[in-house]
Amino acid sequence: MVCAFSTSLINVIMKLTTNAGNVDVLYEDNHVIGINKRVGDIVQGDKTGDTPLSDIIKEYLKVKYNKPGEVFLGVVHRLDRPTTGVVLFAKTSKALARLNAMFANKEEVQKTYWALVDAMPPAEEGTLTHWLVRNEKQNKSVGYNKEVPHSKKAVLHYKLLKSLERYYLLEINLITGRHHQIRAQLAAIGLHIKGDLKYGAKRSNPDGGICLHAHKLSFIHPVKKESITITTEPNWGI
Repeated sequence: MVCAFSTSLINVIMKLTTNAGNVDVLYEDNHVIGINKRVGDIVQGDKTGDTPLSDIIKEYLKVKYNKPGEVFLGVVHRLDRPTTGVVLFAKTSKALARLNAMFANKEEVQKTYWALVDAMPPAEEGTLTHWLVRNEKQNKSVGYNKEVPHSKKAVLHYKLLKSLERYYLLEINLITGRHHQIRAQLAAIGLHIKGDLKYGAKRSNPDGGICLHAHKLSFIHPVKKESITITTEPNWGI
């Protein structure tokens, strides 16, 4: 009985977090690697002390290619811990420098997210503009309709993809990149992402995550100069 429970618990943990043995690689070449982030993963080390995805991918690469010594891996961008989807890492310092410049510029990078929300948006398609104020202590951002002290402008474009019985599936393209931008902007217009208690959802998801998924990442390859698109579907059963 104890063994059955332990095996079940291990299986749940395996589904929620990534380890060197279950890395879900979406794209890889000599310069970059794209990973499908799971709910429990943190992209880069934080105050929790949990092993970050960056360290796990280093170990994965070390074992896969039988590399002696330290493996280089650069963090290009991040996803909030309860979200899922495409995360890109650089495997060389040259790729990291060029990708950092691209992501800062934003014109050569397109991030597309899917979100399940609990209410119908004001229109089937539209652009949201808010000014976000970040609360460091609460690790939360609040959206305002006009500029206020210490605020940063946030812009996103959304489109309704599908209406479900209790939820609505939105496709979201970020124009800016702010702290908890999608979560905060949707909450500011009364739309709450399924499972996102921090931003007003009524109940949590069984896995502790939220239904916000980095569905697609398009960018210009830092070395080959080709257009690359990496996609992954959410595991929401819709």
